[in-house]
Amino acid sequence: MFKSIVVPVDLAEMDVSKLAIDKAVALAAVTSAPLHFVYVRSILPVTFMEYVPPAFDEEQHAECETKMAALIASLPLSDKSRVTSEIRMGSVYNEVLAEVEKHKADLIVIGSHRPAMATYLLGSNATTIVRHAPCSVMVIRPEASNK
Repeated sequence: MFKSIVVPVDLAEMDVSKLAIDKAVALAAVTSAPLHFVYVRSILPVTFMEYVPPAFDEEQHAECETKMAALIASLPLSDKSRVTSEIRMGSVYNEVLAEVEKHKADLIVIGSHRPAMATYLLGSNATTIVRHAPCSVMVIRPEASNK
């Protein structure tokens, strides 16, 4: 079935990422495919650089590594040796697609918000990944609330 699965996560929005993580873990359990988690940090605009401490990037990276390690430790997988993670910096879809290429993934499992006017007009990371991915993409959305 699947030989390698990339799972982009947003450490700042784990409610959306958790749905995709759960689906990817279930698929990996069935297919024995390795899981590759990736979080992409935004590049801080140069105009803000004078306002941040000198070790800002290193501290942010270390914090992300700690959160990613905790995420992997919490996965209900008996064999975590098939799980890797990467913290990248840059454009989300470019970096996710670079991870797909690096791991020769044949599936991306990504969480996404329900479409809204902003995403219709501006697009979203999930939309761009779907459009440009060289492999299958499974987009996991939260259930619609019936209010």
